[in-house]
Amino acid sequence: MTSGAAEAKGPGASEAEVDTSGMRSGSDLVSMIRYTSTTTGGKGKGNVTPVGNWTPPACWYEPRSAEEFSKYVENMYDETVNAPGQHSYAKSAVGMFRNEYKDGKYKNYNLDKKDEGNWWVAVRDEDRWTEPEAQLCDKQPFWVENGATPPVENAVTPQVLAELAYNRIQLPTTEVTLAPEATTKVNLPTWAWLDKARFKEVSVTAALNVGGLNIQATTTAKPVSLKLEPGTPDAETYPASGECTINDDGSIGEPYAKGKANQTPPCGIRYLRSSGDGTFKLQATVTWDITWTGTGNPNPTQLPNGTFGNAQNVTVQEIQSVNR
Repeated sequence: MTSGAAEAKGPGASEAEVDTSGMRSGSDLVSMIRYTSTTTGGKGKGNVTPVGNWTPPACWYEPRSAEEFSKYVENMYDETVNAPGQHSYAKSAVGMFRNEYKDGKYKNYNLDKKDEGNWWVAVRDEDRWTEPEAQLCDKQPFWVENGATPPVENAVTPQVLAELAYNRIQLPTTEVTLAPEATTKVNLPTWAWLDKARFKEVSVTAALNVGGLNIQATTTAKPVSLKLEPGTPDAETYPASGECTINDDGSIGEPYAKGKANQTPPCGIRYLRSSGDGTFKLQATVTWDITWTGTGNPNPTQLPNGTFGNAQNVTVQEIQSVNR
């Protein structure tokens, strides 16, 4: 018997508490971590993608009180042995699991010393349960005395909470404003910019208050740059790297205004050939600097940068000349 799967839904849109506080769902343990998030502007949102090979934990260990753990095991046992048509192997397995904690290695779920420690159980991110990383937390529930360090990797800590919050950051859709809009001309500089009202910092707080453990962490993402990829090698970007850095006021790039036609945009593209009867897929990706603070860690601590972006269609036409 394993200790089940953690339910890990995405955060709400505006300081909305995510309901992941249930003790169990059927026979599965459910994470007791609660998440709250700040709002992001606009309608479209998506998850941040870490830069590099790092990913947040797919499984971890959380404490449970003796009462909570005993209730879980007894309910699981009753549901399994009383389920119509349940295979005898499943009944045998759940019986052995129950005996381990009730009448075997431990006695009556350690209820007689419930104030001296907690059970620690493995949970996993429900959205990632098929990943190999989600199967790494395979240790059976174990007892930890108060003040002792759980002898496992990924025992929940403020940093683990921060990393789990990272995975629930919702970022605004990266659709840049262009001038000319949608349709531009060959060799004509196209200005690109992002509204500072939408691209402000976003944060998610993860908190756990169970089994005598009361900790929290807030993970914050701040936009730092915009990467433009024209969708064709026959194009130039401004600047040449395609990386437009954030301005002091929080915006990225500069809106086009009358009288700037002969200027080079601080952020933009110049297409060198027509898109013909189709369009080019302009990929706009924002890089976010991500840090966390939390219990015992008041100063922002770096986590891997994250990115989020999307493609938009751009039509490029030849400039038509008229002979008189």
